[in-house]
Amino acid sequence: MIPSQRSLSIVLPMYGHADHADEIVSELYGAIADLSDQVELVLVPNGPDDGTVHRCRALCADRPWLVVLDQQPAGWGRAVNAGLRAARGDLLCYTNAARTRPSDLRTAVSLALLNPDHAVKAVRRSRDAWYRRLGSALYNLEVRSLFGLASWDVNGTPKAFPRDFTELCRLTEQGDLVDVEWLVALHRNARPLIEFPLLSSQRRSGRSTTRWKSALVMYAGAIRLRRRLGSAGEVSR
Repeated sequence: MIPSQRSLSIVLPMYGHADHADEIVSELYGAIADLSDQVELVLVPNGPDDGTVHRCRALCADRPWLVVLDQQPAGWGRAVNAGLRAARGDLLCYTNAARTRPSDLRTAVSLALLNPDHAVKAVRRSRDAWYRRLGSALYNLEVRSLFGLASWDVNGTPKAFPRDFTELCRLTEQGDLVDVEWLVALHRNARPLIEFPLLSSQRRSGRSTTRWKSALVMYAGAIRLRRRLGSAGEVSR
C-alpha cells in the first residue's frame, strides 16, 4: 500500500496496562504503520500511577514515533483532550486501548484517509451481558432523544477526524460525556460522519469501570450537558 502523505496521530489513554503496554503499542502501531510515512502514538497515562507511566516511558527509547504525556488525573475526557492537544498529525484519532483490536484501528484510519472530509467512528455490536446491553441501550436512547443524534453507539471508538475539524479539538468534558460532546460538535458544525460496525472485543486487562452507579451518573450527566450545550440541532454558523 502506498503510504499517505497525511500524518497520523493516535491518542491512547492508558491505565492498568503496565504489564502489557509493549504489546498494545506494538500491535496498534503495526496495524497502521504502512498507512502513512508519519505516524505517532500519543500515550496518556490516565489516573493514579499504577506503573503504566514508567512502562510507557521505557518504551520510548527505541520508538521515535511514540509520545508519552505526563500523568493525567483520572478522567476519560481529560486524557482524550490532553492527547489531542499534544497530537501533531493531520489526521487525529482516539480510542480505548483496552478494547481496540489492531484490525479495527486500521479500518478506522483507512476510512478516514479515503474520506478526508469526514469523521469516522465505530459502532460496536456488543457481546456483553444482557444488563450491560440494556444499560447501554438506555443511555444511547437518552442521548438520541436529548440531542437529536442518529448514532446508536455514542461511546464507540476508534474515532478519527481531520485536524481542520477544529471544534473537535476544543472539547471541555473531562469524563465519559466527552464522546457525546464530540458528536454534538460534529453535528452542530454539519460535519459528515461515517460509522462502521465492529464486534465488541474482550478487554486486554482489568475490568470495565462502568457500574450501575456510574451509569446513573452518566444518565444525569447527559441531561446536564443538554442544558449546557442546547440541542444538537442548533448548527453553528
